[in-house]
Amino acid sequence: MAEGEWQPKILAIICNWCSYAGADLAGSARTQYPPDVRAIRVMCTGRVDPLFIMKAFADGADGVLVSGCHFGDCHYIAGNFKCAKRMFLMKSVLKDLGIEDNRLRMTFVSASEGAKWAKVIEDVVKTVTDLGPSPLNQLQQ
Repeated sequence: MAEGEWQPKILAIICNWCSYAGADLAGSARTQYPPDVRAIRVMCTGRVDPLFIMKAFADGADGVLVSGCHFGDCHYIAGNFKCAKRMFLMKSVLKDLGIEDNRLRMTFVSASEGAKWAKVIEDVVKTVTDLGPSPLNQLQQ
């Protein structure tokens, strides 16, 4: 990338048991994917508070990815169901605030899906890059 060219800031909030292990597998397998994502590990996506999402955008994130276990595989039984409901509602809140709802994505990646993790990251980075900087970031300048 040329110097001074905009690069998206993307925060990934990922489940310790599945998505973090999938990301680790992608790294161990030396799978190539964009380095534009910064990850925060939580024990379960059920722990993800909607305020985490709002804080990420308020602090300059251009996109947020929440990734956890597949439905039926949650180590905390229904954490991913709870998170999915919250993310559905968060998309509505983001729209009301003038932020494109596809800046927030929830995915499900298991520990054995390192290649899928790389594809998810590539897709999220492409989506956010196509959208450009977050409208909140433009307001803060």
